[in-house]
Amino acid sequence: MAELKPAYLIFGTNQPRVELAVRRLRDRFGPDAVEKLEASETSGEEAVAACNAGGLFASAGRVVIVDGVERWKAADAKAIAAYLDDPAPETVLALVAEQLRRDSALAKAIGKRGQILAYDVVKRDLPKWVQAQLRERGVAVSVEFAHELIELVGDEMHELACEIDKLATWAGGEKIAAKELELLVCPRGEVAPFGLTDAWGRRDARGALAAYELLLERASESRQALLTRLAALLFAHIGKVQACRRLSQQGLGSREAAARLGMHPYAAEKAFAQARNFSEAELRRTTVRLAALDLALKGGSRLPGELEFERTLIALTVAN
Repeated sequence: MAELKPAYLIFGTNQPRVELAVRRLRDRFGPDAVEKLEASETSGEEAVAACNAGGLFASAGRVVIVDGVERWKAADAKAIAAYLDDPAPETVLALVAEQLRRDSALAKAIGKRGQILAYDVVKRDLPKWVQAQLRERGVAVSVEFAHELIELVGDEMHELACEIDKLATWAGGEKIAAKELELLVCPRGEVAPFGLTDAWGRRDARGALAAYELLLERASESRQALLTRLAALLFAHIGKVQACRRLSQQGLGSREAAARLGMHPYAAEKAFAQARNFSEAELRRTTVRLAALDLALKGGSRLPGELEFERTLIALTVAN
């Protein structure tokens, strides 16, 4: 087993991985040799005192874990740096943070005498992370599947990790398709409209209506708020498809369009594919129809909002 450093700084956006690293470090010691502190209640000097106090009589080794050290100030980092010039024997200091600059005073102090363990996942790489996590569990999925899972769950990594475990358990090493997401994953917070926009993009009226009904069933907000939000999401999505169609006619590819429009390359690629299914005139009529839907949802129609939305979906999707 590798010899432990006198101090560790463990942080990053990949919180499940941060927690795993802390747990592995903690497991190197007996239950009575672990002291947990909170940076919101403990200063750097107090953390040092805890390390020194234990080092006087804990010959078997011990670990002092301080969580939330992103709250610490310069004085706290200075106390840690001074301590690491002569750390307590048989004692490990583990400092844990959610996010921390790599050039911070605390990181510099740990870097000289201890070890920095940073676990970051950039948002644009989150789909690859989802794929890798499922692959480690024996389940291969497409990048489209990963994107759709993120749309349903959001980018909070604890939530994603829970859903990944659930999906991997259900799959049992077998392939899993996007249709299983609707059955197994409950959307978090905001409505995930990709089923609706994808069905519109391939001119699948039946699929669009099915996705719409599913969104109605799952809604935790008021019906009026949901319909207004879905109409706005459709309007924004179709606007991006229009923009991609025009850029495509100018000879630009999806990656160039993504950079120009501030879109994710995956989303731009989908928008390019959908744009090929509609003429410019159809897309203009679509914008007008959505404006009429907005008016209807705000009291401009005597029909129920659900029915107005349904009629609009059919009109937007079928050839005209």
